[in-house]
Order: sequence, then C-alpha cells, then structure tokens
Amino acid sequence: MDLKGVIKEIFGYMQEVPENQYEIVVGCDSPSSDKPFFPIAIVVLRTGFGGRFFLKKMQYPENFPQKFTYWKSRILQEVYLSCELALSLRETLEKENNLGLKYEFQYIHADVGERGKTKEMVKEVVSFIKSNGFEPRIKPQSFAATVVADRYT
Repeated sequence: MDLKGVIKEIFGYMQEVPENQYEIVVGCDSPSSDKPFFPIAIVVLRTGFGGRFFLKKMQYPENFPQKFTYWKSRILQEVYLSCELALSLRETLEKENNLGLKYEFQYIHADVGERGKTKEMVKEVVSFIKSNGFEPRIKPQSFAATVVADRYT
C-alpha cells in the first residue's frame, strides 16, 4: 500500500467512529546487524478503544554509501526516517482532511532511553525530533518504536 492508500485507510478508520479522539504516532526500529532494515510504523490510536498500525520496511541497496555499522548511526537513521515520514504524513493529512476529522499528530517515538547504551543519545534525538516540529517520546513511552516496529526487526 502506498502513502495515498494509507491516508485513505486512516481516514476510513476515523470515519467509523468520528466522535472519538484519535492520535497518530510514528516510530522506527532496526536490528543490530551490518545490513539493517528499518521498520517504520504509523500508529493510529482510537483513544480508549485500541488502534491500527501501518508498517513499511525500509531497506537500503547493497551499494548504498552509508554503512550502518555503528549503533549510533542506526539510531540516528531511525529518527531521521521517522521525522521524514511524519513530516510528509502530517502535510498530506492536513491537505486531504476534507471531512474535518479531528486527530492529534504531535509525537514521534524513538528507541532511546535513560537506561542502557542509548542514554548518551537522548538529548541529540530529542533535539532532532523537536527541531522537526514534533514532541519526542522515549522509552518507556515510545511504544510505536519499541513495541510495534520492534516486532518486525
């Protein structure tokens, strides 16, 4: 399904119960390997009643110049891909929302936290997400990255 199809599905899901509150969240994860792939998740929550998610597995070709051999570069790529998708998604949702459906889209979830080796990257990741106009969520509140996307690594 392309982005247009995902947008249609998101609006269709919201139209089922338009009086509910909706929240849209983006997050990404990657496995620890020399040739990682990046599952990027769009999560649509119907507050108090579950939700749906959409997932795209991003994989770079063998001749891609960036090698993600260092874990820090993989984390930064996860955040970059999340921001890139979130910016595009936000713009498209705003343009296509002809029915005036109400939703919140302010968070990007990152697979970093105050514990473990990623703690040294929290400030950098949080700043990057904020500089793209979103509010960051880190572990343990970053379920789109640490639960949904993680299931597909």
